[in-house]
Parts: sequence; C-alpha cells; structure tokens
Amino acid sequence: MKEEDIITLVKYRLEQAQTALDDAKFLLKGKRSTQSIVNRAYYAMFYAALALLQRIGKIPSKHTGVISLFDREFVLKGIFSKDLSKDFHKAFELRQVSDYKTYEPISWENAKELLDKSSNFVKSIKEYLEDKN
Repeated sequence: MKEEDIITLVKYRLEQAQTALDDAKFLLKGKRSTQSIVNRAYYAMFYAALALLQRIGKIPSKHTGVISLFDREFVLKGIFSKDLSKDFHKAFELRQVSDYKTYEPISWENAKELLDKSSNFVKSIKEYLEDKN
C-alpha cells in the first residue's frame, strides 16, 4: 500500500474513533442506553487502535487480534502504558457482556468510567500518531 493511502486510512480510522467517542458522549448526556454508550466507547478505542496498527502495516481480522497486536507492538515495547492496555481489555469485556452476556444493563458509573478511559485512549493514540508524522 502506498504511503499516501496509509495516511488516508489512518486519518479515516481516527475520524471513526472521534465519531464513536462523540456518539458515546451524546448518549451519556442524553441519559440513553448504557449498552449503547459502552458500545460506542469501545469502538472509539477499537478504531484508534486500528489507526495505530494500520500505520505499522498490521491489520488483524478479529477484535481480539487488534487488542493482542496493540499489546505486543505498543505496550510490551513500552510505547504505551499497561494501563491503556487494561482499559482496552476492560472495554472489550464490557462490550461483550453488555451486548451478549447479561440480562441487566451496565451501570451508569461503569458506562461513564469507560467513556472517560476511552477518551484518554483515543487522545493518547492521536498524540502519538501526530508526533510520528
């Protein structure tokens, strides 16, 4: 893939991340479904991680692959903190539970906390990618 195509795709993924984050904030402010807030907050992190992985030319086909590669390529190498990794893993777990495994909604506190962590995750990746360009 040409460098300009990679840059375009990275930018697109970061835009997706920001849109998902904005959606989550809108849903929280409107006191909408915590399931939807968790979903959008997780996807903000997922798209940001995809942007990061696209930059190094590694794109897995599954969500667990994105998380695993984020850990291997960026956390284990000390580029990002283990806390960001824990937040990403927790977001994935909460989205799985919220979408598929529970009969009770995620609490407002958990949804708000995840949104805060998602905002930090996206911000960290954006700053890293800006520094690299």
